[in-house]
Amino acid sequence: MDRRNPSSPPPPYRRIVAEIRRRIERGELAEGDRVPSTRQITREWGVAMATATKVLTTLRQEGLVRAVPGVGTVVAATGVRADDAPAPRTRAVGGPGDSPRLAPAAPGRPSPQTPGLNRARIIRAGIRIADAEGLRALSMRRIAAEFGVSSMALYRHVANKEELVMLMADATFAEIELPDPAPRHWRARMEAGARLQWKLYQRHPWVAQYLSLTRPQPMPHAMVVIEWTMATVTRFDPLTKLRLALTLINHVRGTAVALEEDLEAEQRTGMDAEQWMESLGPEYERILRSGSFPMYEGINDMDDAGTLRLDAMFEFGMARLLDGYEVFIEGKKAAPAH
Repeated sequence: MDRRNPSSPPPPYRRIVAEIRRRIERGELAEGDRVPSTRQITREWGVAMATATKVLTTLRQEGLVRAVPGVGTVVAATGVRADDAPAPRTRAVGGPGDSPRLAPAAPGRPSPQTPGLNRARIIRAGIRIADAEGLRALSMRRIAAEFGVSSMALYRHVANKEELVMLMADATFAEIELPDPAPRHWRARMEAGARLQWKLYQRHPWVAQYLSLTRPQPMPHAMVVIEWTMATVTRFDPLTKLRLALTLINHVRGTAVALEEDLEAEQRTGMDAEQWMESLGPEYERILRSGSFPMYEGINDMDDAGTLRLDAMFEFGMARLLDGYEVFIEGKKAAPAH
């Protein structure tokens, strides 16, 4: 039951629901069209992921959209068009915060909105696609369709898809604005560097899945961030410092990998994380009744306790990791790394 003051403005999720409903009624989104994903909603309206999830849940409850496994959330057959006109064959897809994606033009026929290709524009287009639909949706053909050209036209600017993805990932690190003045204490500096990376992965979840510790790519913008993060750790040899940096990076990246996994799971199943947990509630209760899992039984409400919230796991893990670093950095002398 909504106990808000009638004169107070509607909550953010209601305003977003109303806007998407208007797009459906006006025919901007026709039956079968994908509506903005949770990731697109967070970018377009600047809201949290929980709010974006609530938007799609409300639209499903109202019968305006439906989840299609392997596709995502699309306009349902009950979606009403304002003029009952057939949906246009070629139209822009996405909201104001996304770059319009037109139906593919004939190969080699540039769109009037794309006066020319260059490496920077191709990289930006690749990032837009990966942000909206994940790295699996990215292909040279898909990017070419964005510009209305053939795939071969892209190879004049990038050698292949592998090089393009590396350039895309490095370009996202170029977005990071390093604090000035920078924290002077090593722990404050490392916390700041870790949080900058965490926010980057929230904006671009696919980047965490792409990065590798065992097969690192030469990405100078990413290296700048790591050098800055470790600048106040001075008493160790370079190899020990690098291992400290990589251990911290791996915590941030390892937690952030779940961001993309969760979005892909929602697209595949049509259920957000909360709905998925609710669907498994009876099975968890059956297991816990055995009395063999006292730790789990002690958690009355896993969601309210923040147990599975990625932000909480990131902060908790970083704090415990840096607690250990404090013993190592403040309590031990530098030793050669072997």
